[in-house]
Amino acid sequence: MALLYPAIDLMGGQVVRLRQGLAVEKTVYGEDPVEFALRWEKAGGDWLHIVDLDAAFTGEQKNLEALRRITNAVKIPCEIGGGIRTEAAIERALDAGAARVIIGTKAIESIGFVEESVRRFGSEAVAVGIDAKNGMVALHGWVKTSEQTAEDLARAVEGAGAGTIIYTDIATDGMLQGPNFAETERILRAVRCNVIASGGVSNAEDVRKLDALPGLHGIIIGRALYEGALQLEEVARRV
Repeated sequence: MALLYPAIDLMGGQVVRLRQGLAVEKTVYGEDPVEFALRWEKAGGDWLHIVDLDAAFTGEQKNLEALRRITNAVKIPCEIGGGIRTEAAIERALDAGAARVIIGTKAIESIGFVEESVRRFGSEAVAVGIDAKNGMVALHGWVKTSEQTAEDLARAVEGAGAGTIIYTDIATDGMLQGPNFAETERILRAVRCNVIASGGVSNAEDVRKLDALPGLHGIIIGRALYEGALQLEEVARRV
């Protein structure tokens, strides 16, 4: 069964959610990330998926203290992404307690960076986030689309040694309209490393359908939890 990754998106120390990655489409859900971390752990989350949105847009890690507070408070492991573009940024995130760091735009720009990061920190500590729209890779906080397909990038980062891929369909992210099952299956067929699906989960049935995809390692759940459209306890029990 796929692991459940409730999401905590941080901006200015607040817990927020964006629609389709747009900063102007921000909803603030709370001022205390630790409160949400403990809630999702208690409800049955297997990991926490944390995103530093400030870093995603600016490249500056501004939420490391919030990450440290979260990792000190919970027993389940945490992964973090957003603006990870140097080995120093990876080291800072791991030092703050993250079990795994997600490389995004930098992986598209330099497969060599992925290889070096895996060599230094290990494949289990390095994931690559592949954000795509219509099968094409998006980068720089989703404000640009590259000419590379998500499948090609997935094969390349697996070859570079990354142990995990987080695949996000940005057309569905934060829209509560259901995941892009076809594109997720395409990525699963392309690689053998761990694949985590992200974007569009709107209800328990979406989780069950994703869970049925052969080989899927994990499912990130975001806005549906914060809007009350999905109770984590329900899918954690696999009812």
